[in-house]
Amino acid sequence: NAGDPMSKARSHSAPAADHLALERFLPYRLSVLTNRISNALARDYAERFALSVAEWRVMAVLGRFGADTATGVCRHTAMDKVTVSRANARLLKRELLLRKTDPEDRRRTIFSLSTAGQDIHDQIVPIALAFEADLLAGLSSDEIASLDHLLAKLTDQQSPD
Repeated sequence: NAGDPMSKARSHSAPAADHLALERFLPYRLSVLTNRISNALARDYAERFALSVAEWRVMAVLGRFGADTATGVCRHTAMDKVTVSRANARLLKRELLLRKTDPEDRRRTIFSLSTAGQDIHDQIVPIALAFEADLLAGLSSDEIASLDHLLAKLTDQQSPD
């Protein structure tokens, strides 16, 4: 009965099997791990290069794939357009990015690393790779291969395509 106060109370005290054990919930665990890892690495390049996580991700994409649009950066990083736009604006202000109009579609803007941006990128890459090596040092090569396989599989399942 909808008006029965006991009915309401029962609906708020679901059986234990229906409770979410957040500490064992995979999306939560992945989020916590990702945040810890990202923040630990970000502290290093934030202190040394005054870059945010979003700014570094933009630079990493442009350093890896070359000149691209903000939409392309969004696609590579899974960051939203607002985050990429703000990061691009800060990087442009610091003259770490260059901006030009796409000659094939004058409505689009193409971003690339400036010489100063490329220099910072090239300094951070070895730091990031060493950080990754330290992170994986406690895993065997089989465990690393399994982790890579499982992450790829989960990523493919969540692909926006």
